[in-house]
Amino acid sequence: MICNTVQPLDRVETAKESVLRAIERANEVNAVYFTDNIDMNSTLTRRLRHVLLAFAVGSLLVSCSATRLLNTLVPESGFKVTQDIAFSAIPRDKLDVYRPAGSTPTTPLKPVVVFFYGGAWDSGDKGGYLFAAEALTSRGYVAVVPDYRLYPEITFPAYMDDAALAVKWTFDNIAQHGGDPDKVFVMGHSAGAQLAALVAYDGKYLDRVGIDKRRIRGVVSLAGPLDFLPLTEAKMEFIFPLPVRAASQPINFVTGKEPPTLLLHGTADTRVGIHNSRNLATRIAERGGMVETTYYPGMSHIGIVLALAAPLRDGKPVLDRVAKFIDEQAGKR
Repeated sequence: MICNTVQPLDRVETAKESVLRAIERANEVNAVYFTDNIDMNSTLTRRLRHVLLAFAVGSLLVSCSATRLLNTLVPESGFKVTQDIAFSAIPRDKLDVYRPAGSTPTTPLKPVVVFFYGGAWDSGDKGGYLFAAEALTSRGYVAVVPDYRLYPEITFPAYMDDAALAVKWTFDNIAQHGGDPDKVFVMGHSAGAQLAALVAYDGKYLDRVGIDKRRIRGVVSLAGPLDFLPLTEAKMEFIFPLPVRAASQPINFVTGKEPPTLLLHGTADTRVGIHNSRNLATRIAERGGMVETTYYPGMSHIGIVLALAAPLRDGKPVLDRVAKFIDEQAGKR
């Protein structure tokens, strides 16, 4: 999804109110037509809620307001958040840290996921991804969601320096927020998955800030552009200048020694072709590295990240698959 504009907030609120009214009406129907009054958690109502939400979100997918709508429906009782922590002197370089609500100073440190959002390298902001952070905290992880500079302010590889600084901040500071600096994972959707993979595979970015890339415990890619040459859009010619274009491809840095990698992709993704994940998986396997893949029939480019959201994830195994990978890798060593 390319999010270049944001719909007015009143449109989001109207969509939200319409969905909630429809859910209430569904409950009334349950009461009239069934012997037992089926509550809001009933199978019928849950399915109707998901259909209504998918319809409402789908109507807003032309902009980033889809994530804003989801965020208004995400339960906020399960986590605590510290916002706008600066991780460099660059004004945009700020991050939010989400931690499970039950965390205390005596609670064992938890695995950490640095989540890079997508937006075609020219749009997006960390505030739109509360739903993804909530998903991760619901599984007991500390989530770090950083902003990074975007085109046209910068071109590749400048945003990779932002990504490396965010990861460095995490290693240096996350214990103060209940996270285990020895169990740090990087994850991203779409363009954000390119950041996550490249910061873990091409060691020069972390080397510049004094971090060994081998400290990263794993990489999770949701519909990532990982092998996307030749470029197919004119704008991309500017974002990825020719002299550094080859260095933008995570597949070019596979040695077999990169962190364990999980690649998730929908077969109905028409934005970032599934070949990106398949090609990278093949290259890692050929070089003797550790890679896992899951391909979801009929799932779209945006659908794979929206499936993390609490209102939409029932029956969609994306979060379960991510958690299985993280738990297994965090339990090693």
